[in-house]
Amino acid sequence: MWTTDDSSRLYGLDDWGCGYFSINDEGNLEVHPGRDRKRSADLIEVIGEVARKSVRFPVLFRFPQIIEDRLTGIDQAFRSSIEELGYQGGYRLVFPVKVNPHRAVIRQAVEGGKVGLEVGTKAEMLVALSMDLDPDALVVCNGYKDDRYLKLAMVSRRSVVVIDLFEELSSVLRCSEEMGIRPRLGLRVRLFSKGVRSKFGLSTTEILKAIEILSKNEMLDRLEMLHFHLGSQIADIRNVKDAVNEAARIYAKVRKTVDLRYFDVGGGLSIDYDGSRTTSPSSTNYSLKEYTNDVVYTIQRVCGEEGVPCPDIISESGRAIVAYHSFLVFKIIGEKNFSFGDVRSRGDGSIQVEALRFAYDKINAENRIEYYHDALHYQDELFDSFNLGNIGLEEKAEGENLFWNVCRKASRLAEEDGDESREFQDLKKLLCKKYIGDFSLFRSAPDIWGVHQIFPTIPLHRLDERPTERGTIADITCDSDGEIASFAGENVGYLPLHALKKDEDYYLGTFLLGAYQDALGSFHNLLGRVNEVHVLVDEKGWCISKVIEGHRCEDVLRVFDYHPASWCGLQGKAEMEDLQKALEGYPYFDDGHQK
Repeated sequence: MWTTDDSSRLYGLDDWGCGYFSINDEGNLEVHPGRDRKRSADLIEVIGEVARKSVRFPVLFRFPQIIEDRLTGIDQAFRSSIEELGYQGGYRLVFPVKVNPHRAVIRQAVEGGKVGLEVGTKAEMLVALSMDLDPDALVVCNGYKDDRYLKLAMVSRRSVVVIDLFEELSSVLRCSEEMGIRPRLGLRVRLFSKGVRSKFGLSTTEILKAIEILSKNEMLDRLEMLHFHLGSQIADIRNVKDAVNEAARIYAKVRKTVDLRYFDVGGGLSIDYDGSRTTSPSSTNYSLKEYTNDVVYTIQRVCGEEGVPCPDIISESGRAIVAYHSFLVFKIIGEKNFSFGDVRSRGDGSIQVEALRFAYDKINAENRIEYYHDALHYQDELFDSFNLGNIGLEEKAEGENLFWNVCRKASRLAEEDGDESREFQDLKKLLCKKYIGDFSLFRSAPDIWGVHQIFPTIPLHRLDERPTERGTIADITCDSDGEIASFAGENVGYLPLHALKKDEDYYLGTFLLGAYQDALGSFHNLLGRVNEVHVLVDEKGWCISKVIEGHRCEDVLRVFDYHPASWCGLQGKAEMEDLQKALEGYPYFDDGHQK
């Protein structure tokens, strides 16, 4: 008998979910924003309420309280490490705006705490200036800086202007003199440790030269931060430790001549997207506690060896803060699979067809590997014979049908025998269905296409039933790359799914989309921003706190400079009414009930 525990193990829920998701007795997925099982939201109930509000799917769900929980968890982990190790310095957390610039996300990150912001452009600096930050919060200003950016940064007392390129130093000094402001300054170091991927930072020679120039300009007392950045999603803790060790050594050497206060370790704290607990790009081989222990211990050890005071530590772990809080929910609107026709018994076909028929009739548990290989061989010969004009379309079709039936038999026999070899795993992938999801991968999860990121994708209901199908998830774009074909759990090339039921919606969710995906989403195939629903949970239950309408077709078209007045060729009243409805409609799949 299949149970919800079986589904939880099958989809790796406990491995990648970090305690925020579980399956209830009804077989529905639940969300626990505070990782408290007593405070939860049944997603199918939430979906029902969303449908009653006439909000169209696909929908991006945000649970802002997960951000709050992540902030608390990271802050407490650092402070616990500081206390346990007797570290003589403090800790500050800043959130990188680039990771998710949505106003609601930024507000949730900085609200009610001393969390600061990291910015890298003029526009991001304006975001920081628009926020009601705590008086003790820092704004760390990175990136290439023109005069306008520098002047915006200097007017804020919270801002620490980090010199990312040596050439910026002259611009900083000039703007400082023009404005009559002595800004707070930092230096970004370029590391040579393994696993560090940074295009910014000063070399050792440039650091020494910058200190000399600041001293000559009587600005050395304004230098208060040393900064470095490992890169994003650093999966191996050894790379973290090596980088922190190198940067801490540089900090300690500089601290002997400059009264530095802050040591910014940047980002890189990784998320276990696939649940494998490995050093694969979609995973991590360390916990949050191990990360904070190693960072704090390494800085403390180096500072002790060099005889300098320990700095206040700053971290910019944006991905770890927001990745879990949002996920996409979409309907399956169809499926595509191989059509296995009946095998006819006549034996007057070509040599290849009759060889495939023999393999189909005789394949069994003992000879399945041999006859499967024979089928592969005769399939190639069949195509060659057709391309040379030796057989007709009917024989080609008959041969293809026999080949796929041999493959299906071979796969079933291998599964019954427990054969987990690569060859038959690949055959399973070849035979699986394509479930068509009403979403755009390029809009909602572009890193699947761009960097082959794995995002957990699972059914949201029927999780008390054994899934009887295997499938990949194709989106509604016309691009062949628009397909989810790698999954969390065992990271196989197919997802266990349930058979579709007539007149019953089947919902899937793609999770951990809170970092980068909102900003990177494209307009591929003119599919725009999806509808968005924010959900809050407390001890009394859950409620929808906000609904944000996604793009209409007209909104997307205007982005590319199309305007309603430019349409021509439609003259009848009914035609114009249909056009107007299309312009006002959601760009995604219309099941006939769109208003």
